[in-house]
Amino acid sequence: MTTLVVGATGATGRLLVEQLLQRGEQVKAIVRTPGTFNEFITGHEGFSEIQAGVYDLTDEEMQQHVTGCDAVASCLGHQMSFKGVFGKPRLLVTDTVRRLCEAIQTTHAENPVKFVLMNTAGNSNHDLNEPISFAQQCVIGLLRLLVPPLSDNEKAADYLRTQIGQNHQAIEWAALRPDSLQNENEVTEYTLHSSPTRSAIFNPGQTSRINVAHFMAELVTNEKTWNQWKGQMPVIYNKEK
Repeated sequence: MTTLVVGATGATGRLLVEQLLQRGEQVKAIVRTPGTFNEFITGHEGFSEIQAGVYDLTDEEMQQHVTGCDAVASCLGHQMSFKGVFGKPRLLVTDTVRRLCEAIQTTHAENPVKFVLMNTAGNSNHDLNEPISFAQQCVIGLLRLLVPPLSDNEKAADYLRTQIGQNHQAIEWAALRPDSLQNENEVTEYTLHSSPTRSAIFNPGQTSRINVAHFMAELVTNEKTWNQWKGQMPVIYNKEK
């Protein structure tokens, strides 16, 4: 199985690439700056690196890179700098998700391609009744106006939810929603939920990046896990000790 990873040089993307390679998968990564991975990744026979800015790819190049892939995983996000948060492109994630899905549809793959999106627990799944407090609605609304990446994440998930939907012939999808990302060295126990079990604003949980990468790799490689969560937006928390 071959997986194309975008956002592969980010803090979670690197871990996802490593998780997939450890499972014996073939991985293609689109990276703007080459030589940023560790020796395990760069020396692995199943790894190939595509030097490009994902936002700069032509439609034809995008189609070329998704051809032959069984899955596409996006850990793409905005850099945590003034330019990354407030500069262009404002819809980096949404536009990339849309273009990747459009490219997938041109390949006429024999089986539906899995699309796994890393999203955020601050985003609601509007296919479900996920009530949030009035206070949290106000804060989210303010953040949506002031912090463009939140709106981008919301629109990216909504594209999969509304434009790809539940019965698309070429694409199946899942959008993983972690809360308060942390750095850890090893995979630990974690829990999965159809909807948030706590407030992402007033009572956030914690999710380690390596656990996010582990579950994204599970979605790609484990059919039972995929069939359980496809078309959904699971929320992931580290298991509380």
